[in-house]
Amino acid sequence: MTTSPDLQPGIPQRLDGEVTRIVAPNAGMMTGAGTNTYLVGTRELAVVDPGPDDESHVQAILNAGAGRIRWILCTHTHFDHSPAAARLKALTGARIAAMSAPLTDHDFRLDPDRQLAPDELLQCDGMSFRAVHTPGHASNHVCFLSDHGMLFTGDHIMQGSTVVIWPPDGNMRAYLQSLRRLLELDIRVLAPGHGHLMDSPHAEVERLIQHRLRREDKVRQAVLRAGEPATIQMLLPSAYDDVPKVLHGVAALSLRAHLDKLVEDGEIHCSNGHYSRR
Repeated sequence: MTTSPDLQPGIPQRLDGEVTRIVAPNAGMMTGAGTNTYLVGTRELAVVDPGPDDESHVQAILNAGAGRIRWILCTHTHFDHSPAAARLKALTGARIAAMSAPLTDHDFRLDPDRQLAPDELLQCDGMSFRAVHTPGHASNHVCFLSDHGMLFTGDHIMQGSTVVIWPPDGNMRAYLQSLRRLLELDIRVLAPGHGHLMDSPHAEVERLIQHRLRREDKVRQAVLRAGEPATIQMLLPSAYDDVPKVLHGVAALSLRAHLDKLVEDGEIHCSNGHYSRR
């Protein structure tokens, strides 16, 4: 997820007749080139994932919106996706639609005008958005499926990288179930919260499911090889031996999510933060 000519912060990029992408200036290890904000519609617009409350980013959205912004849709309330919603609402009068934030330190306290329910439909200038509840990365995560088949995935699916599952709000079992649910939907293209558009959406979802299941097996084997109760830090080098050490701090979060699932499945035992075979 490196910066490329069409992922430059602040420059509106037309993706099709109804969708424009603006990348926020928050590039980093967790955000790639930056958070993608999408403006969707023609006469009236919905802003999907307004991003961080950065003055230049908000101004770029306002300039591209040109007085047409009516809805602000947040896939989830992490700090790289939703804080600009409040400022955009104050400046445009647009309504915010999202699921409320859980009580975690990495969620922005968002006050939606419309609390979304799973599969709820929102209308904007004749275009509809289906709120597909996709917990896993975050318990309040929602993907938005437009009626022309573009799925705005937030952090449920990212281009060029896998997402972090951060317990306790993040949950690996829920994440896998949410991925499988996407296979039932009529999706034309994936519009991720970070990175480029992705064609062949169902193939990408299948790839992610298989990747997670392979990782789960590596975690299972790491516990078996340990031979004695082992901590996450003891298991990390074996379970994530294909991931650079600089990323092991982040990988440890998803490792815990995999371990929690295996404990729930009854495959392994956990006592005082030490994991062992049953």
